[in-house]
Amino acid sequence: MAVERTRCAQHEVTIAAPAGVVYGLLADAAHWPRYFPSIIHVEQLEFDGRQERHRLWDSVEGQVLSCTSRLTFSPDLRQVEYRHEQPAPPLTSMCGSWSVEELDQRHTRLIWRSTFTVAGDDPQDAAWAERTIDTTARLNLNSLRHHAQRWSDLDELVLSFEDTVRVNGPAELAYDLLYRARDWPELLPFVSRLDVRESPPGVQLVRMETEAMGGLPAAPTETVRICFPHAGRIVFKRTLAPSLLTTHIGEWSVLPDATGATVTAHQCVVLSQEDIEPLLGAGADVPQARRHVRESLGRLSRATLELAKQHAECAIRVL
Repeated sequence: MAVERTRCAQHEVTIAAPAGVVYGLLADAAHWPRYFPSIIHVEQLEFDGRQERHRLWDSVEGQVLSCTSRLTFSPDLRQVEYRHEQPAPPLTSMCGSWSVEELDQRHTRLIWRSTFTVAGDDPQDAAWAERTIDTTARLNLNSLRHHAQRWSDLDELVLSFEDTVRVNGPAELAYDLLYRARDWPELLPFVSRLDVRESPPGVQLVRMETEAMGGLPAAPTETVRICFPHAGRIVFKRTLAPSLLTTHIGEWSVLPDATGATVTAHQCVVLSQEDIEPLLGAGADVPQARRHVRESLGRLSRATLELAKQHAECAIRVL
């Protein structure tokens, strides 16, 4: 029987931001999908003030892998330790830490250490793990640096909003319309083309061409959707977001009651500050971009919500 050799990796990046800002972003695990490109969704399972336990969904080379992870926070050391309780194959163990080191009041070094083993110490699986860990670490560290260095404007660059519709019909039918995105091109005029690949069940990769940002040229997008049918939820993240956004995440939720359901589209975006003037015109600022994105994305989500309402309320089904 092959011995599983413990392998180690270390990555670091220097960030032009205070150490407290960098640690604050790391310690807010629920919001990692905003700042880490590879992380699709985080579900908090437990929290006792010092430790958190989460279910994570991560995009790795076109696959969506999930694992359960436990985080331990040390604010005095500015360190976050992690251990995957159920690492995704071929990994059999995965743990490590993020360490935030203050260089001076304006500069910080962030070090990401990983220790892992691979099933059977298979050479091909080990090479794959080393490659993907290296690629993911570089991608996520560079993205965290990008957002942390805009810390003074970050509150204005992050925009969260929701649209809601009341459905006087079965919640199951409203959820059905939201789940079957492959049928949207026939029903939603702003969707020109859409392909859906679902693997494993409940995890959808959606490639879509849409008018997504209203007024601007149509652009292809890619979205990963994690479906929770028993909870009436579909969470999503655009892994290829339209121009003007560095991040676009959200959730469709269907909340049933005695007479119908409330269907809500929650959305959160992080604006790309560098794209505002090139896309919206000279002199355009962050408030203008916030209004533009709220109006554009809200219009599209409301159209989808109305379709879900119609689908649930019609005696003759829409599809």
